[in-house]
Amino acid sequence: MGEVHQLLRERGKDRVLAETDLERRVVEAAAGYLSSEEGDTGFLYSGWAQSGLPHKKLPAADSWQVHTEHMSLIVQPGLRPSLAGDAVPVGVPYGSRARLICIYLQTEALRTQSREVELGKSLHAWLRKMEISIGGKSMQAVRDQAERISRCRMTFQVKQGNRVGLLNQNLLDTAIFVEDEDAQGKLFIDTAKLSETFFEQLRRHPLPIEERAVKQIANNSMAIDVYCWLAYRLHILEQPRLVTWKALYSQFGRSVGHIDHFRWYFKQTLDLALAVYDGAVVKVDTRGVTLHPSRPPVQSKVASQAIRRIKA
Repeated sequence: MGEVHQLLRERGKDRVLAETDLERRVVEAAAGYLSSEEGDTGFLYSGWAQSGLPHKKLPAADSWQVHTEHMSLIVQPGLRPSLAGDAVPVGVPYGSRARLICIYLQTEALRTQSREVELGKSLHAWLRKMEISIGGKSMQAVRDQAERISRCRMTFQVKQGNRVGLLNQNLLDTAIFVEDEDAQGKLFIDTAKLSETFFEQLRRHPLPIEERAVKQIANNSMAIDVYCWLAYRLHILEQPRLVTWKALYSQFGRSVGHIDHFRWYFKQTLDLALAVYDGAVVKVDTRGVTLHPSRPPVQSKVASQAIRRIKA
């Protein structure tokens, strides 16, 4: 997919759209990424790059799990108190809005070196920066996902050789809700405090990503997952590594009914993720996807400086 970046530099967006058969959304994303002057670095716990939340809404009481070669994630829905009877499950977080909120929480926590993060107006401002509408149904979705994140419980299981580590935790220790005047009295999280365990894992294993890249794919939850996965995997490779379609389906395909459908869908999504990762080298064939050693999305010097500030 590196050719789209070269073509855009040589010909410009209009000519690339007119003279090639590249998909418009891929060209638009790559052009938006290359033209952006924003240089902010976001962060997330590297475990998220090896697993992910569901892409679609699940029944409120259902848990979610996903498995990769070295990582498993289980997400259990939290409960909301009810004066009319039993506590009500709120469902597990899902979709692109949940991912954007998680990236914001982790980035802000590391930037400020504080487990306590303001959501409220600062989250609104960040979502506007990502060009996400914060009115009407879009804001309702953000509010809903913030509550799901605040109440859910997660289990990360990490396998290294013959050893298995288990991390049970809430993403947040505490959350303070306020009534949102724009939502007829519904609750919205004003401030949140990351759990001590999660914050420590985030500090020890931060993955730098480019906010300008996330901005271009902010409405596509699988593209966000694939971009973060590539950001984690490519720069640590010493030689090419094949990831089979079976392994990819296990990690990314739970929301797609059949592996044949998944192959087509994943190829489209991979193109979109690569459109915002200039320098990534990835090849697709009938066996799966071959990852080649590539530079990280955030240049090593920039990432090292940011991480040194975090760990200082």
